[in-house]
Order: sequence, then structure tokens, then C-alpha cells
Amino acid sequence: MTRGTLIVIAKEPVPGRVKTRLQSEFTAAEAAALARASLVDTLSAIRATPAARRVLALEGEPGPWLPDGFEVVGQRGGGLDERLAAAFEDAYDGSPMLLVGMDTPQLAPELRAFRWSGWDAVLGLTEDGGYWCLGLRKPDRRALLGVPMSTEHTGADQLRRLWALGLRVRLLPTLRDMDEPRDAAFIAGEYPALRVSRLFRRLQHAAHPGLLFEQALGGTARVVATGIDGRTLPSLSELDRWQSPADEVDRLALSRCEGPVLDIGCGPGRIVTALAERGIPALGVDVSPRAVSLTTSRGAAALRRPVQDRLPGEGRWGSVLLMDGNIGIGGSPAELLRRCAELVRPDGLVLVEVDPDDDLDETAPIVLRSSTGRRSTPLPWARVGTRALLRHAHTTPLHPTEDWRAGHRAFLTLRRTA
Repeated sequence: MTRGTLIVIAKEPVPGRVKTRLQSEFTAAEAAALARASLVDTLSAIRATPAARRVLALEGEPGPWLPDGFEVVGQRGGGLDERLAAAFEDAYDGSPMLLVGMDTPQLAPELRAFRWSGWDAVLGLTEDGGYWCLGLRKPDRRALLGVPMSTEHTGADQLRRLWALGLRVRLLPTLRDMDEPRDAAFIAGEYPALRVSRLFRRLQHAAHPGLLFEQALGGTARVVATGIDGRTLPSLSELDRWQSPADEVDRLALSRCEGPVLDIGCGPGRIVTALAERGIPALGVDVSPRAVSLTTSRGAAALRRPVQDRLPGEGRWGSVLLMDGNIGIGGSPAELLRRCAELVRPDGLVLVEVDPDDDLDETAPIVLRSSTGRRSTPLPWARVGTRALLRHAHTTPLHPTEDWRAGHRAFLTLRRTA
């Protein structure tokens, strides 16, 4: 494009206001960072494309991501059709205009190959039924107002509108825009040199463990725990069992409990719910907001708080539970046992589910991996069997009283001796 005006219509990349559909796999801040990277790629491509003028029609405020060479105009109007029409009006200087969005950062080759000669309008469709660019020789609200936006047929409707106005329309290549995580993954794979692609790859391998656990509880992804070497740890990946009601083995363990009971790392709340159904006062604690929400939705009590923080009833709990391998929380079983000893009353019970391998004593971090391809940063954790836990308990005021197995699961109970 050797003449005319290039327009980019965009939103300021503010967390929670842009790319909300990416938040099925990314945090609001991560989604905004991807939006910002996509916008920077788009602006860079526009800046490198020959044009008489470059205009940014912006919702929000410009930031350090905006390069030199752009005139900034604020968006006006209600719906997207009105804002697009206004952007053409505000940018018009008598020359043809080509408008692009911020969701197709891979657009550079299509722009460089474009020439206006002989055409009244230009349209570039997207794979999801929308369009990534629209070109007009002069503003015409009839070309936009009333065209349904953000539908799977927006592009087709827009093309029919242009034809209805008697315009000769040039179609540019169809592109894939970045709306959902799978779109970002496609763009990262096909266009690896883009800024947004590099950021996507970094985020894929640096997710917060809590985010992946939230996704698993919310059903948006399957998540498994692995060692640093990538080997799956089945005992730490049984989300279906944790989300189901307490089973026979759970109930056998709970028959040892003396109320009131504190369940550390309660997850979706099956244990706290089962205790409440037995009439035993119980409280679950977890760092996951969704876990706490799921527990309370079952009618059980739960609190969002790390076990290391001040907890209700310290020194007065009849039993403290570390089910489902939660002895691994924090990566130091001895420290966690000492904390449990602070929580239970004198002669109180600490019930620990240990690894079936009696001699296992591993404090290497674990990694959570989702079915969508994300991998968490290493999470401090420990996996211990009965003999290993007994060694750790020697440094605490807890005395072992019973160990038993049921099915493929193993347990150990300890009492506070002082």
C-alpha cells in the first residue's frame, strides 16, 4: 500500500477489559499481556507498511507500547459498527483508508502485497466468520451501521452490505484472529518470530500452579501432576476422585477422627462434607478460591487461607487431616507436621495419607501440566511413605499410633504428646 491511510482500531490492553476469552487458560494479567504483544506486533507491521498516514483509533489511553508515527484518535459511538464508522470519518483526509484490528498480528505480508488500484472497498475475512480488515475509499456509514458484529457471519454480512452499495470489493487472504487460547497457540506455531508468539511460549511454560488447579476444578482443562522429569504422578492426579463424594476408604479414615476436624488442603470438599453429614464439626482450608467455593456450595465450611497463616481454633482441634498426599504441601513434611501439632489440642490426632511406597522420601518439586498444553512453574512438594514419615515425625511432638492400608492407599495416625 503506497498511498492512503492505515487505521488500527484497538483497546488499551488493561487486565479484565481485553481478551477475556483467553482467561479460560490465562489470568487476566496474562491475557492483557498477550493483547499488548499482539497490538505491538500489529502496530509494528503497520509502521513498516508504506502509507501516507497511520492512525490509531483507541479506546482508552496510549501507553509506552505505542511507537512513533501514529496519530491517535479516541473511539466514539456505541456498538462496534458505530465505532468503526466513526474511525473512518475521523481518519479521512481525502485518500483511501484501510482499517485493521489488533487481533491478527501476523498480517504484515497481506498488507505489503495490497494495492488499491481499481477497487472501491477491501475486506479481509477471518476463519471464525468475522473480518480482520476493511477498506473504504471514503467514509460511508451505510457500509457499517446495522451490520451484526461479533457473530460467525459478520464477515459475510459485511461483504453483502458492500456489494449492496454497488462497491467493487477486493478480498484479501483469510486470516485467523486471536480470540481463544487455541488461536494463540496456532499463531505461535505458525509465526514463531512474533512478539505475541514468544510471550505465548513463555506463558505456556510458566503458569502459576494455582491457576492450573483452578482450571481443573472448573472443568476447563484436565490437569496432571508430574515430576520435573515429566513422569506422571498418579496419586497426585486423581481429580475425579477428589471431586466425587467420599468413598469407602475415605469413610474408613474418617471413622478415626475426633471432632472438631480441620481438613488441610480440602480441595472440592468431599471430606469436609462427609464429616458434616456425620454430624462432626469440620472446617476445610485451601488456597484455591474455587476449591473453597465448591466446598461451601456443598453446605460445608471452608476458609481460603494457607496452613502457615493464623487459623481459627489453633491448639483446640480434635483432629487435623492431611489427605490425598497433602503431607507434601510446602515440600517439608517435618515442618508441616510441626504446624499440625500446633493446631491440635493436647492428645489431638493428626491423620496423614502417605504414599503406598513405605520407603519413599522425595522432596523434589512437582509440575502441573494441563491438557491444553500449559505447564506450571515448579511447586515445592514432598512425597513420603510410612517409614519416611516416621523419621520426619521424630522431630515433632507427634507420636505414631496406627498405620493401615485400604485398597491402594496408605495412612498413618499420630497423636500430640505434649
